[in-house]
Amino acid sequence: MIIDTHLHLIYRNVLRYPWLAGVPALDADFPYETYATEARRLGIAGVLHMEVDVADEQMEAETGVIERLSQTDGSLLRGAIAACRPESPDFPAYLERQRANPFVKGFRRVLHVMPDDLSKAPLFRANIAKLSGTGLTFDLCVLPHQVGQAAALADLAPDVSFILDHCGVPDIKSGAFGFWSKDVTEIARRPNVTVKLSGIPAYGDPDSWTLEDLKPYFAHVAQSFGFERMIWGSDWPVCTLGGGLSTWVGATHALLSGVGLEDKARVLSGNAAAMWRLG
Repeated sequence: MIIDTHLHLIYRNVLRYPWLAGVPALDADFPYETYATEARRLGIAGVLHMEVDVADEQMEAETGVIERLSQTDGSLLRGAIAACRPESPDFPAYLERQRANPFVKGFRRVLHVMPDDLSKAPLFRANIAKLSGTGLTFDLCVLPHQVGQAAALADLAPDVSFILDHCGVPDIKSGAFGFWSKDVTEIARRPNVTVKLSGIPAYGDPDSWTLEDLKPYFAHVAQSFGFERMIWGSDWPVCTLGGGLSTWVGATHALLSGVGLEDKARVLSGNAAAMWRLG
């Protein structure tokens, strides 16, 4: 069984995604039904939706759209990682509204497209600290040079589970390893940080990446975090830029081929089920 912790659904007739205009390959509708057909064939049995950086005023509307999809018969959707704006003075009220909804399992604020100073601001950090005691997680989507800042956020709330998305976004296409690996080793020292095995084909050459390109990066996060702190995500539809869902699932099984069955089960489903109490 696989639990996908990183699914994006795009409905342009319902929600606005300002960033899509700059990414023509993804500027299309990517509905649940298209994903679910392929996912079921691959053994994906449960899914968390990951926010898609909608317009600020539509963050709660996005969660509502996904929650309604989860209520259809046989839906794979088990919860949502909702968008948030910790830099806003309205964050505490927003947090309380989301806490009242058990479908919301955690938050993400996309940082890799934002100025580095955003996550350093006192208000941002004070609001991240408010996650302490809520049971809600926080996904860290950062570039390699921002991993140190992500570690600082994790230090603010040691009882909160933070997830490092996409293995810390390594530049696989350029073969950049040293700078990325050093900071990944450092953030892995925080016991409240889990790494997400997701998205990495998109950071290789989309037309020519191979399993051998991915292996060193996988090996490093496995060594740094261990399989007890690793979860899996498809990053669909972004993964379609580097081969698609089936290709990424196949590559994942190949990367895990030398891993014991117990650890493999942890990565593919067990760790996520425990973190978010998914049935």
